[in-house]
Amino acid sequence: MDDLSDLYQEIILSHNKRPRNEGELDPRSGDAEGYNPLCGDRLRVYVRETESGKLDAVTFTGEGCAISRASASIMTAAVKNLSRAEVEARIAAAIEMLTAREDPEIDLTVMGDLAALVGVRHFPARIKCATLAWHTLESALKGDGGVCTEEE
Repeated sequence: MDDLSDLYQEIILSHNKRPRNEGELDPRSGDAEGYNPLCGDRLRVYVRETESGKLDAVTFTGEGCAISRASASIMTAAVKNLSRAEVEARIAAAIEMLTAREDPEIDLTVMGDLAALVGVRHFPARIKCATLAWHTLESALKGDGGVCTEEE
């Protein structure tokens, strides 16, 4: 189990140091800002949907702790080229995995790098760091403009 924990830590550090899909997206069909006042994480998530409803691009900008940045990076890769319904299902699954009281069963073939964040559940103060990007993506898709973790 220690080897798996080490692997998960490496994945988080890799996504933090070299985030995937970081930067503004132009043109875009939506964006939203997410803020976690507990640790100061502030992200903006940008989305672009095709006419057929697929998310062909998702990017983010902002500053935050390693967990929030890694989660945002992982998220952008996990939802690219999915339909809106698939993205909504992936958001729900990610949030459920990160907030569930019971240890979730993780299918690495489905969850990919997102599985690396499962250990965050053992540190309640960090759960909001890990879910911020996912809530912000949801807000960008709905056109809500943004979210604050203290309003959840």
